[in-house]
Amino acid sequence: MNEQKTVLIVEDEKNIVDILRFNLMRENYKTIEAYDGEDGLEKARTENPDLILLDVMLPKMIGFDVCRQLRQEGNNVPVIILTAREEETDKVLGLEIGADDYITKPFSMRELIARVGANIRRSAMISAAGSAAGEDKAMPVSGDLSINTDSHQVFRAGKAIDLTQREYELLTFLASHPNKVYSRVDLMEQVWNYGYVGDDVRTVDVTVRRLREKIEKDPANPVYILTRRGAGYYFAV
Repeated sequence: MNEQKTVLIVEDEKNIVDILRFNLMRENYKTIEAYDGEDGLEKARTENPDLILLDVMLPKMIGFDVCRQLRQEGNNVPVIILTAREEETDKVLGLEIGADDYITKPFSMRELIARVGANIRRSAMISAAGSAAGEDKAMPVSGDLSINTDSHQVFRAGKAIDLTQREYELLTFLASHPNKVYSRVDLMEQVWNYGYVGDDVRTVDVTVRRLREKIEKDPANPVYILTRRGAGYYFAV
């Protein structure tokens, strides 16, 4: 890695922080630590980290509220939620409020390092693309939907739609392969860059649902991202 990236660890269990710090530093990441939600939110604002590892159950302010507040402020730093529970609701809520990823304790350090690297690389690629271009360079993809791949913006009927990084990537991937059906496993590998899946495929369903709510006039009857029962999703043209 050319430039040292910074990871903010927001976790109240010191032994977990120590393990994360050790392993991240060994991979040449710089780390910043916060042991409660309020301090984590403040350091996210002032330290400008490249990624945040954010525990759910924190003193003073829970992780979900930290993530929600950052997104409301327009901060799109990649956030990986750390949850001690295998609860579906935790994972779905984390994605609903704009987290990029989640990982369940106890986790393997190898898996966590892989996810940190994938999310930072993805974020860096989007930043490098710049945001100078506007709607005039947006390419129509279907109906009144258009995508500007220079500024990473999506427009419907000329109006910009506010998508998360992952929603944008899922949309552009499907739109660039029109009418081709991709399974959830395919999408996890192609869009999320993970060579393993397990129950992570639920992530795809949640992201598709959120994307439909933003780009479709009637999300219950989508015209862009359609489901092929038993097979997966595809972008219809």
